[in-house]
Amino acid sequence: MGNMDRALRTVDEMQRGRHRPTSRTFMPIIHGFARAGEPRKALEVFGMMRRSGCIPTVHTFNALVLGLVEKRQMEKAVEILDEMSLAGISPNEHTYTTIMHGYASLGDTGKAFEYFTKVKSEGLELDVFAYEALLKACCKSGRMQSALAVTKEMCAQKIPRNTFVYNILIDGWARRGDVWEAADLVQQMKQEGVQPDIHTYTSFINACCKAGDMLRATKTIKEMQAVGVNPNVKTYTTLIHGWARASLPEKALRCFEEMKMAGLKPDKAVYHCLMTSLLSRATVAEEYVYSGILSLCREMVQSGLTVDMGTAVHWSKCLRKIERTGGEITEALQKTFPPDWNLCNNLDAKSSLEANDRLDISGDDEDEVDDLYYDTNSDGEDGE
Repeated sequence: MGNMDRALRTVDEMQRGRHRPTSRTFMPIIHGFARAGEPRKALEVFGMMRRSGCIPTVHTFNALVLGLVEKRQMEKAVEILDEMSLAGISPNEHTYTTIMHGYASLGDTGKAFEYFTKVKSEGLELDVFAYEALLKACCKSGRMQSALAVTKEMCAQKIPRNTFVYNILIDGWARRGDVWEAADLVQQMKQEGVQPDIHTYTSFINACCKAGDMLRATKTIKEMQAVGVNPNVKTYTTLIHGWARASLPEKALRCFEEMKMAGLKPDKAVYHCLMTSLLSRATVAEEYVYSGILSLCREMVQSGLTVDMGTAVHWSKCLRKIERTGGEITEALQKTFPPDWNLCNNLDAKSSLEANDRLDISGDDEDEVDDLYYDTNSDGEDGE
């Protein structure tokens, strides 16, 4: 908030120096407050803007809508449309597309199509960004046939499919573990001269891992490196998760070491996945399992990483199969547990938490891994 307050002081200095601010001056401040989850302050800046003689434009309102959508405050974002109407300003295609992207990120296909229809009915321009939002909503909700219908309409409207469109579609098929459809899309990309990027390869690797085709996943890593696209943290996380799902933690550990050798810093999701995989195999008396667990514990402690209470309970159950009365692994692993673990570590706490004994960490991880792609595709960043 410090930067926002400084921005407001700058506007005040402009006014005292008889430099009249414009609506463009206020736009980044309005967007900043909305994005910080302070819609009331954003609206106060609107009032300040009006009092200074600036007339709000559709672009000013769009800045507010964008900030609210980025915070997933969709109800408040939609309320701004009423504010626009009261101000006598009509939403443009950018306004509606922003709201569509917000609903798409929630997988709300119905709402995304509703605002898509508004763009059409009001005679506004339908561009690739509007279609991207629709595709994202369809793919995230698993409605792949609807996504295919959208791509056919894009073709009819002569709107070419770009890298982001292909990535969204590949992500959708990857969620279903349909490696054949994903592979077909990658092939189409290349035929149309659209270059696969880091997200394309990572998404395709996710499809391979979901299908259990780890040979194809590792070949894809080599292929992307051959064309100068280096795997990032998300790529390695996906591959590690694939090896873990295949019950091959030794391969997951090898991939983890390759990741670090590439100069990439593992995040919490990687440690979470690896540790769960190793603990599930810890009853097998293999040295690499025990040394792997101890090594991961040390690294987590050094990085200041701790797990949540649900994960701690799940891991402690695994520990009881290895060291019933405690030992080196128990001591090391408990250093990664939350600070209040000892307070909750009694029979009553455990019995209530054991109602969720089917806590399948791999299931939660899969959702996390899937959501990585939608997040990255929406902002266009390449990641680490």
